[in-house]
Amino acid sequence: MIELPEGLSAELVPLSWLVGVWEGTGVVEYPVGEDDEVRTYEFGQRVSFSHDGLPYLNYSSTTWLLDDGHTPLAAEMGYWRLDRPSEPGDRGPALLLGDGPVPFSTTQSVETLRNQANGFDVEAAIIHPTGVNELYVGRVKQGRIDLATDAVMRSANAKEYSAATRMYGLVEGKLFWAWDIAALGRELTSHASGQLAKVD
Repeated sequence: MIELPEGLSAELVPLSWLVGVWEGTGVVEYPVGEDDEVRTYEFGQRVSFSHDGLPYLNYSSTTWLLDDGHTPLAAEMGYWRLDRPSEPGDRGPALLLGDGPVPFSTTQSVETLRNQANGFDVEAAIIHPTGVNELYVGRVKQGRIDLATDAVMRSANAKEYSAATRMYGLVEGKLFWAWDIAALGRELTSHASGQLAKVD
Protein backbone atom coordinates (compact mmCIF):
# COMPACT_ATOMS: atom_id res chain seq x y z
CA MET A 1 0.00 0.00 0.00
CA ILE A 2 1.28 3.47 -0.92
CA GLU A 3 1.08 6.19 1.75
CA LEU A 4 0.28 9.65 0.43
CA PRO A 5 2.74 12.35 1.54
CA GLU A 6 1.21 15.13 3.64
CA GLY A 7 0.24 18.20 1.65
CA LEU A 8 0.43 16.42 -1.70
CA SER A 9 -1.66 18.01 -4.44
CA ALA A 10 -4.53 15.72 -5.46
CA GLU A 11 -3.25 15.91 -9.04
CA LEU A 12 -0.07 14.11 -7.99
CA VAL A 13 -1.77 11.04 -6.52
CA PRO A 14 -1.00 8.99 -9.69
CA LEU A 15 2.71 9.88 -9.25
CA SER A 16 2.80 9.71 -5.45
CA TRP A 17 4.78 6.44 -5.39
CA LEU A 18 7.79 8.34 -6.75
CA VAL A 19 8.00 10.81 -3.84
CA GLY A 20 11.13 10.38 -1.73
CA VAL A 21 14.87 9.96 -2.07
CA TRP A 22 16.18 6.90 -3.90
CA GLU A 23 19.73 5.55 -4.12
CA GLY A 24 21.32 2.67 -5.97
CA THR A 25 23.46 1.71 -8.89
CA GLY A 26 23.20 1.36 -12.63
CA VAL A 27 25.14 0.55 -15.77
CA VAL A 28 25.85 2.42 -19.00
CA GLU A 29 26.31 0.50 -22.27
CA TYR A 30 26.41 2.67 -25.38
CA PRO A 31 28.36 2.56 -28.68
CA VAL A 32 30.61 5.54 -29.44
CA GLY A 33 33.11 6.49 -32.12
CA GLU A 34 33.50 5.32 -35.71
CA ASP A 35 34.33 1.77 -34.63
CA ASP A 36 31.11 1.47 -32.54
CA GLU A 37 33.09 0.64 -29.42
CA VAL A 38 30.58 -0.06 -26.63
CA ARG A 39 31.43 1.93 -23.53
CA THR A 40 30.38 0.04 -20.41
CA TYR A 41 30.70 1.23 -16.83
CA GLU A 42 28.81 1.18 -13.54
CA PHE A 43 27.66 4.21 -11.62
CA GLY A 44 26.00 5.21 -8.37
CA GLN A 45 22.89 7.36 -8.37
CA ARG A 46 20.77 9.47 -6.02
CA VAL A 47 17.32 10.56 -7.21
CA SER A 48 14.89 12.85 -5.42
CA PHE A 49 11.21 13.45 -6.12
CA SER A 50 9.70 16.12 -3.87
CA HIS A 51 6.70 18.46 -3.85
CA ASP A 52 5.75 21.82 -2.41
CA GLY A 53 1.95 21.56 -2.51
CA LEU A 54 1.65 22.60 -6.17
CA PRO A 55 0.59 20.13 -8.90
CA TYR A 56 4.06 19.02 -9.98
CA LEU A 57 6.97 17.02 -8.62
CA ASN A 58 10.46 18.49 -8.30
CA TYR A 59 13.01 16.04 -9.72
CA SER A 60 16.78 15.80 -9.39
CA SER A 61 19.33 13.11 -10.16
CA THR A 62 23.07 12.96 -9.53
CA THR A 63 25.36 10.15 -10.65
CA TRP A 64 28.98 9.20 -10.02
CA LEU A 65 31.37 6.57 -11.25
CA LEU A 66 31.93 3.59 -8.97
CA ASP A 67 35.66 4.24 -8.83
CA ASP A 68 37.90 4.96 -5.85
CA GLY A 69 37.15 8.68 -6.00
CA HIS A 70 33.42 8.44 -6.77
CA THR A 71 34.08 10.76 -9.71
CA PRO A 72 30.98 12.86 -10.53
CA LEU A 73 29.35 11.65 -13.76
CA ALA A 74 26.20 13.64 -14.60
CA ALA A 75 23.29 15.55 -13.12
CA GLU A 76 19.81 16.55 -14.23
CA MET A 77 16.80 18.26 -12.74
CA GLY A 78 13.27 19.08 -13.72
CA TYR A 79 9.54 18.87 -13.09
CA TRP A 80 6.97 16.08 -13.54
CA ARG A 81 3.21 16.57 -13.73
CA LEU A 82 0.01 15.23 -15.24
CA ASP A 83 -0.38 16.18 -18.90
CA ARG A 84 -3.77 17.88 -19.24
CA PRO A 85 -5.25 21.01 -20.83
CA SER A 86 -4.67 24.18 -18.82
CA GLU A 87 -7.62 25.66 -16.94
CA PRO A 88 -8.34 29.31 -15.95
CA GLY A 89 -7.62 28.43 -12.29
CA ASP A 90 -4.09 27.18 -13.06
CA ARG A 91 -1.18 29.44 -12.16
CA GLY A 92 0.95 31.07 -14.83
CA PRO A 93 2.32 32.00 -17.15
CA ALA A 94 5.27 33.33 -15.15
CA LEU A 95 4.15 34.60 -11.71
CA LEU A 96 0.46 35.10 -12.52
CA LEU A 97 -2.16 33.61 -10.24
CA GLY A 98 -5.02 31.65 -11.75
CA ASP A 99 -8.53 33.01 -12.24
CA GLY A 100 -11.09 31.08 -10.24
CA PRO A 101 -10.85 27.90 -8.19
CA VAL A 102 -7.86 25.58 -8.42
CA PRO A 103 -8.81 22.80 -10.85
CA PHE A 104 -8.62 19.08 -10.02
CA SER A 105 -8.25 19.71 -6.29
CA THR A 106 -9.90 16.44 -5.22
CA THR A 107 -9.03 12.83 -6.02
CA GLN A 108 -12.52 12.41 -7.46
CA SER A 109 -11.94 15.20 -9.99
CA VAL A 110 -8.50 13.81 -10.85
CA GLU A 111 -10.15 10.48 -11.70
CA THR A 112 -11.87 12.24 -14.62
CA LEU A 113 -8.40 12.66 -16.20
CA ARG A 114 -7.90 8.91 -16.72
CA ASN A 115 -7.00 8.04 -20.31
CA GLN A 116 -8.41 5.21 -22.46
CA ALA A 117 -5.77 2.81 -21.09
CA ASN A 118 -7.06 3.47 -17.54
CA GLY A 119 -3.88 5.36 -16.63
CA PHE A 120 -2.93 9.04 -16.74
CA ASP A 121 -1.03 11.12 -19.26
CA VAL A 122 2.14 12.67 -17.84
CA GLU A 123 4.87 15.05 -18.90
CA ALA A 124 8.38 15.63 -17.58
CA ALA A 125 10.66 18.58 -18.33
CA ILE A 126 14.28 17.60 -17.68
CA ILE A 127 17.28 19.95 -17.91
CA HIS A 128 20.91 18.86 -18.21
CA PRO A 129 23.85 21.18 -17.37
CA THR A 130 25.44 20.17 -20.69
CA GLY A 131 23.09 22.38 -22.73
CA VAL A 132 20.30 19.84 -23.36
CA ASN A 133 16.64 20.33 -22.36
CA GLU A 134 14.12 17.52 -22.85
CA LEU A 135 10.32 17.53 -22.79
CA TYR A 136 8.90 14.03 -22.31
CA VAL A 137 5.29 12.93 -22.65
CA GLY A 138 3.91 9.54 -21.73
CA ARG A 139 1.72 7.50 -19.42
CA VAL A 140 1.62 6.36 -15.80
CA LYS A 141 -0.34 3.29 -14.83
CA GLN A 142 -0.11 1.10 -11.72
CA GLY A 143 3.48 1.78 -10.74
CA ARG A 144 4.91 2.10 -14.26
CA ILE A 145 5.79 5.19 -16.30
CA ASP A 146 6.66 5.18 -20.00
CA LEU A 147 8.03 8.42 -21.47
CA ALA A 148 9.25 9.55 -24.90
CA THR A 149 10.68 12.91 -25.89
CA ASP A 150 8.26 15.27 -27.56
CA ALA A 151 10.98 17.91 -27.95
CA VAL A 152 14.73 18.23 -27.38
CA MET A 153 16.50 21.60 -27.30
CA ARG A 154 20.28 21.88 -27.47
CA SER A 155 22.58 24.85 -27.05
CA ALA A 156 24.95 25.61 -29.91
CA ASN A 157 27.82 23.86 -28.12
CA ALA A 158 25.97 20.77 -26.81
CA LYS A 159 26.79 17.33 -28.17
CA GLU A 160 24.36 15.85 -30.69
CA TYR A 161 21.32 14.36 -28.93
CA SER A 162 17.96 14.12 -30.67
CA ALA A 163 15.52 11.80 -28.86
CA ALA A 164 15.06 9.52 -25.87
CA THR A 165 12.68 7.19 -24.08
CA ARG A 166 12.59 6.39 -20.38
CA MET A 167 10.77 3.75 -18.39
CA TYR A 168 10.31 3.71 -14.60
CA GLY A 169 8.75 0.90 -12.63
CA LEU A 170 8.11 0.15 -8.97
CA VAL A 171 8.79 -3.54 -8.27
CA GLU A 172 8.69 -4.88 -4.70
CA GLY A 173 9.50 -1.46 -3.29
CA LYS A 174 12.43 -0.75 -5.63
CA LEU A 175 12.55 1.77 -8.44
CA PHE A 176 13.83 0.30 -11.71
CA TRP A 177 14.50 2.48 -14.74
CA ALA A 178 15.82 2.23 -18.30
CA TRP A 179 16.89 5.01 -20.67
CA ASP A 180 17.31 4.75 -24.46
CA ILE A 181 18.84 7.65 -26.41
CA ALA A 182 19.42 8.76 -29.99
CA ALA A 183 22.75 10.58 -29.87
CA LEU A 184 26.10 11.00 -31.60
CA GLY A 185 24.56 10.11 -34.96
CA ARG A 186 22.85 6.90 -33.81
CA GLU A 187 19.23 5.80 -33.85
CA LEU A 188 17.40 5.18 -30.57
CA THR A 189 19.57 2.66 -28.71
CA SER A 190 19.70 1.26 -25.18
CA HIS A 191 21.87 3.56 -23.07
CA ALA A 192 21.57 3.03 -19.32
CA SER A 193 19.51 1.37 -16.60
CA GLY A 194 19.43 1.33 -12.83
CA GLN A 195 17.89 -0.06 -9.67
CA LEU A 196 17.23 2.20 -6.70
CA ALA A 197 15.95 1.71 -3.14
CA LYS A 198 14.13 4.36 -1.12
CA VAL A 199 16.37 5.87 1.58
CA ASP A 200 14.15 8.74 2.74
